[in-house]
Amino acid sequence: MANTTAAKLRRLWLNVHLWIGVGLTVLLIPISISGGLLVYHDDLDALLNPQRYAVSGEQVALPPSVYLAKATDALAKEPDGMRATGLRFPDEPGKPVQAMARAQSNEGGGRPRFLTVFLDPPTGAVLDVMDFRASLFGFLHIFHENLMLPQFSGRQIVGWAGVGMLVLSLTGIWLWWPRNAGSFRQVLRGLRWTRSSRFTFNLHNMLGFWIAIPLAVVSLTGIYLSFPQTARNAMSSIATMNPQGQRGGFGDPLPQTALTADAALAIALAAEPGAKPRSLFLPVQARGGRAAEPSWRLQMERVSSGDAVTVTIGDRSGKASPVVAPQSGDRAASWIRWIHEGSHSGAIWAAIVFLTGVFPTIFAITGVIMWLRKRAARKTLESKDIRRGAQLRPAE
Repeated sequence: MANTTAAKLRRLWLNVHLWIGVGLTVLLIPISISGGLLVYHDDLDALLNPQRYAVSGEQVALPPSVYLAKATDALAKEPDGMRATGLRFPDEPGKPVQAMARAQSNEGGGRPRFLTVFLDPPTGAVLDVMDFRASLFGFLHIFHENLMLPQFSGRQIVGWAGVGMLVLSLTGIWLWWPRNAGSFRQVLRGLRWTRSSRFTFNLHNMLGFWIAIPLAVVSLTGIYLSFPQTARNAMSSIATMNPQGQRGGFGDPLPQTALTADAALAIALAAEPGAKPRSLFLPVQARGGRAAEPSWRLQMERVSSGDAVTVTIGDRSGKASPVVAPQSGDRAASWIRWIHEGSHSGAIWAAIVFLTGVFPTIFAITGVIMWLRKRAARKTLESKDIRRGAQLRPAE
């Protein structure tokens, strides 16, 4: 009875594994490949566009106002009234300073253009100007996040595809587990390459075992990121999180600011001694009749702990608001994103996340081949049974 129950359960999970894999192959392959490539976004971008990273030195030697002025000069050649909205400082030596820019909002409500100006840290020289949405990795980012279908719940579709990948990972472990594995030695036998005479089965089986747990982790974190508001509500119910603030870089920047970028940075450094700036965003024009004072936003990193803190500075008053430090829930949310992206966790985890983007294509190909072979074998067996039955049938 136990064997019969186990056989039925195995058959159930095999069918679930099969039909989710076949049904979602068209989605899972491009989502996985795009995610794998994004792990090495900067390295691959440097290979494809070396001019953007041809810095003359590592030191960020100029004040923010100079970088913004250089970016403004470069943007003067662009249509749509492009204006700099902020700066992103290098996260590691040898990388360029980046100025973010966007077009002025238009009455038609179309999506504004976003440009990135790459600047040499020591001299401020413009290295390149990139249209994010028109770039290869901009396309990959947007596709991986929402399939280029934000207006049709593309982000949620990606999330449900992640649910399917999670189920495939967990059912794959169940199906890999050797039958009647009553001892550790029997489990080790399951790691043999020659569990079958078929190369496709062995490849599917072996790669699936080694990548199943990381693939499940990447899928689970992807589900979290695909349903941000639901995920945030769930996280805040078990851990403290800071209130959501306006994201820097969105909205039209003020045509004229009372503070300079240099003064805003100096105030932020005074409010958070020992921290180093990671990004700076200019004040934006108020929307919907809001009368709040426009504020500069600076993302800082505490050198001692590595925590990212936010400092906001009133443009007219020059007053720094209380520093917003990450709470336990904010740290957990950051770790979830880092785990999914393969960042901040070392080269080994980055390589594993990259493989979780490559292997699903191999699983799809080998899985379809195995399925087609089983269908062909089943049809051959059925035709033999029919012929045998015809031979045994008494002549009329």
